[in-house]
Amino acid sequence: MKLAADANVLLSAVIGGRAGLALRHAKIPEILTTAYTFSEVEEYAPILAERRGLRADVVILAVAALPVTIVERTRYAKSLPEGLRRIGSRDPQDVELLALALQFRIPVWSNDKDFNSANVDLFTTAGLLRHLGNIE
Repeated sequence: MKLAADANVLLSAVIGGRAGLALRHAKIPEILTTAYTFSEVEEYAPILAERRGLRADVVILAVAALPVTIVERTRYAKSLPEGLRRIGSRDPQDVELLALALQFRIPVWSNDKDFNSANVDLFTTAGLLRHLGNIE
């Protein structure tokens, strides 16, 4: 199963959250994200590290080592209008990730409730771990 990963789950993984269990699970061959989403991860990682009392340099290295494929916008650009229609008024920052998921027909992996009304397959981290057989 391929997934389109949101910034919140990737940030959770780099600080040692349960998302890391799913991120490297054998049943998930590839995790995709957008350059926009990955830039959010890079932007918030040092802030999150400081809040959690973690070394920022270690968290930044963990971000660089994330096993994700950053998909170029041109590969999902055709789905941007549909992504905008479905979620643009609710959260414009999530349009690109939704367009990626729509284009590749893959579920979104996010703990963001904005995707609940986007009419797309969606996994939270807890739901994904249950689906993969990892009991919480």
